[in-house]
Amino acid sequence: MSSTKPPQLAAGIERWPIAGAFTISRGAKTEAVVVVAEISHRGHIGRGECVPYARYGETPEATLAAIQAMQQRLRDGIGRQALQTAMPAGAARNALDCAFLDLEAKASGQRVWNLLGSAAPRPATTAYTISLGTPDAMAAATAKAAGRPLLKIKLGGDGDGDRIAAVRREAPESELIVDANEAWTPNNLEQNLAECAEVGVTLVEQPLPAGRDGALARIRRPMAVCADESVHDRASLEGLRERYDAINIKLDKTGGLTEAMAMAEAAQALGFEIMIGCMVATSLSMAPAMLLAQRARFVDLDGPLLLARDRDNGLRYDGSTIYPPEPALWG
Repeated sequence: MSSTKPPQLAAGIERWPIAGAFTISRGAKTEAVVVVAEISHRGHIGRGECVPYARYGETPEATLAAIQAMQQRLRDGIGRQALQTAMPAGAARNALDCAFLDLEAKASGQRVWNLLGSAAPRPATTAYTISLGTPDAMAAATAKAAGRPLLKIKLGGDGDGDRIAAVRREAPESELIVDANEAWTPNNLEQNLAECAEVGVTLVEQPLPAGRDGALARIRRPMAVCADESVHDRASLEGLRERYDAINIKLDKTGGLTEAMAMAEAAQALGFEIMIGCMVATSLSMAPAMLLAQRARFVDLDGPLLLARDRDNGLRYDGSTIYPPEPALWG
């Protein structure tokens, strides 16, 4: 009978064109490559999306294989909680964790935040990303986005002072946060921080390479410095307290919303500010993160705004205001 049929798992790789190009210190790309997992059971389908990241040794093909390898475990009855120890943190577990949560919500007829005992998410203001380029190119891109209240500026090392000054001239009223994506060095760290402080930058994300960021503990930091590549899940939190003031939680790093919510609580208990971030992806990746946006000082969930098109029933963006997902999308 259908009621006793075990859960079925399907997964696939999808490619979503980016509007123009997305450029950071490690290179540029023109499409978002995501992996989507679907768990079907008793007439309901739960979906989750992840973005494999080469920086962490992930590929779309290996991530897809890792998800597909869990098929038998699902048939044997593994659930979301057991999944946390059955798979390592990372993109593959994120897709499955979020698919489980979506399935639980659909099967129960409740919203996922009710199932998790959380408050219903409210609309949030998301950052909008300005890709790395020449000062003139970044100024031109900023001029088109100058009405947005929060801009995230991608920097890349040499010449960053000129870049951030050019951005500030075009967006005098916007709050600015910057992301160096590990491109700075101990030799230019203090100068780059000072140049950011001069134009009123609020936060600097991952200025030094992960594992080589000890200099952050030996200087006076003129604004909040946020860990991204240096932090993944709860296990990596304790050693960061002397170097960072904030952490960027991304579901693709934590391995899903389940760990991300626990991590946010642990991080706040240690005194860290919270940033909730994303990779360039569709609304299906952003939707679970909206539950964490309520805890965050900084919300960076603009992935769909950078795409040429989003998936059907995507999140609603009104300028920089992002609204919680409808059930047709997720949760």
